[in-house]
Amino acid sequence: MERFEPWSYRAEAGLIDGTDVTGFDVEANDGGIGSVDEATYDVGVSYLVVDTGPWIFGKKVVIPAGVVSRVDGPGRKVYVDRSKDQIKSAPELDQFGESTPDYWDKLGGYYGDTYTEPGGVLGGTGGTYVDPEGEQRAEPPATTFRPRDMH
Repeated sequence: MERFEPWSYRAEAGLIDGTDVTGFDVEANDGGIGSVDEATYDVGVSYLVVDTGPWIFGKKVVIPAGVVSRVDGPGRKVYVDRSKDQIKSAPELDQFGESTPDYWDKLGGYYGDTYTEPGGVLGGTGGTYVDPEGEQRAEPPATTFRPRDMH
């Protein structure tokens, strides 16, 4: 089973070295969500900042690089493998808290929890655990992340 790596672009996403996706439209599984306002490409600490425009009242959302499923350079589109509702429900970008380790851990954990492998395995970490109530759940993903300062 594949482990979800939130802060790294997938090899199969088709992001060619040197491609800048800033300004590209972003498509969720169920429609457009906005455009890339900022993109980072550092190994293991990459993400997109997406300006949602009127979709969720002009807010910006951070989407970890591992959520990018495909990049269409000629079409200037980035496809992410989450629904609009999943993105809307993600931890909000807080201009005062976004550089704290807790924010990044929470964001990576959220997207790891919403990851579904091909074949329908939720969590994508290759294992399960039993929570305190006795329910079997996907193993929590490793998400520790310390990005550089955001703009």
